[in-house]
Amino acid sequence: MIVVAKIGTTSITDAAGEVDRLAIEKLAVEVVALRSRGHRVVVVTSGAVTAGLPALGLGGNRPTDLGTLQAVSAVGQSRLMRVYDDVFASHGLVGGQVLLAPLDFVHRQQYLHARQTLVRLLDLGVVPIVNENDAVADDELRFGDNDRLAALVAHLVAAELLVMLTDTEGVFTADPRIDTRASLIEEVVEVDHQLQLAAGGSASERGSGGMASKLAAARMAAWSGVRTVIASARRAGVLAAAVAGESGVGTVVRPRDRRLSARKLWIAFAVGAAGTVVVDAGAQAAIVERGTSLLPAGVKEVRGSFDAEDAVEIAGEDGQVFAKGLARQPSAIIRSWAGRRSSDLPPDMSPEVVHRDDLVVIPE
Repeated sequence: MIVVAKIGTTSITDAAGEVDRLAIEKLAVEVVALRSRGHRVVVVTSGAVTAGLPALGLGGNRPTDLGTLQAVSAVGQSRLMRVYDDVFASHGLVGGQVLLAPLDFVHRQQYLHARQTLVRLLDLGVVPIVNENDAVADDELRFGDNDRLAALVAHLVAAELLVMLTDTEGVFTADPRIDTRASLIEEVVEVDHQLQLAAGGSASERGSGGMASKLAAARMAAWSGVRTVIASARRAGVLAAAVAGESGVGTVVRPRDRRLSARKLWIAFAVGAAGTVVVDAGAQAAIVERGTSLLPAGVKEVRGSFDAEDAVEIAGEDGQVFAKGLARQPSAIIRSWAGRRSSDLPPDMSPEVVHRDDLVVIPE
């Protein structure tokens, strides 16, 4: 099978921000063990920003401004990959750096190119080492400690298993840092909002994600038909145990039978909404039951200000969000078109508010 192993910042860097060579040694040994059993492995790694801080004399908390994050990640990425290359080579592995950006999952041609590269690397016996292309990102670092990126990569390479390696044993019934009675949840059938709230945020200033982010990624993977295991990076033989489905290895999130396309996966779970379009009952039924586009006739209200191609939530008259999509028109135009028939609109403009190809019913 193809396994995607995502390892977080706190699992591969120390308190000073230096790359933890022993942690990568452990990962390499586990990758070798899987490959000896015929499995293919893709590594998604965090840690570039943290690894860049000590090199630039920027100790302390993670920067928040985009320019500094980009500069620090550019420095840290090369330092991170140097350790990966050295350690993997000592175990007979060849690593190949792959830097991905959000647009690689939105535009079909770029998506196909990214998939072709990763599949070819696997065919050549290389272990792809994936990170977000933070140094040239034109927006905030949007993947959330690479958790969502890992879920998208799992979809991209048609993986059967996503292993999220973190600094805790898995998902607990409550935040174990606060509640001593919290116990490990060994299996999750459906990731819901309540579970994500209970999971809490990042346990470290070095990491940008947290357990809630990992659950969000696991939910994405589930809708890709990929089983997810959230487990401790320190556990001996964790990857082999996850592949074998051993009990107690961590928290297992079951895959779903229905699979979303990569584009709709991105729209539904990974890109933030810039506004909300409220629709009437007829439009809601047409979208949910027949998979139609959203037309102006069904629009009741537009909330927020957004541009064409921005993501928007679609809510029913009861206020409940039931779908999400990419707007074909800016909010001002949609507002002026609300309730009008397509035949009454300018003939030289697309009549869709959200086209069905860019619209996904949000999984309950």
